[in-house]
Amino acid sequence: MTDNTARLDHVVLWVRDPVASAGFYEKTVGMEAVRLTDFAEGRAPFPSVRLNEDTILDLMPLTMAERMRMLPGAVESSGHPVNHVCLAMPAEDFEELRGRLQESSVPVSDIDHDSFGARGKARRSFYFRDPDGNVFEARHYD
Repeated sequence: MTDNTARLDHVVLWVRDPVASAGFYEKTVGMEAVRLTDFAEGRAPFPSVRLNEDTILDLMPLTMAERMRMLPGAVESSGHPVNHVCLAMPAEDFEELRGRLQESSVPVSDIDHDSFGARGKARRSFYFRDPDGNVFEARHYD
């Protein structure tokens, strides 16, 4: 039986180098690359990284913006039209992510407390940028 509960399926990020971006998300953020080999061999238009079984981030080459005819204004909006994407995770994963980011010399913000989100107030959160300047928030709830 299919679960048709509403949920976030994917977020598309404009990136300069999808292979390098996939490497960042895989090695530093801890996500699983999807279709990376297919992309590298020209069989897929972009790779993705898996956040969980329900959600992926598509790593769309910035060079494709001009071909996005189904989305009026895509060329002008390519870059950073989204303020940030928030990743909620268990406290242990939160600590591990922060450590991997710091080990990789990725700047991270100070830790914030009690910021509001989909599940109420998050105990702690912080922000970081990927290599293309996309902003992410990492958080965990109690």
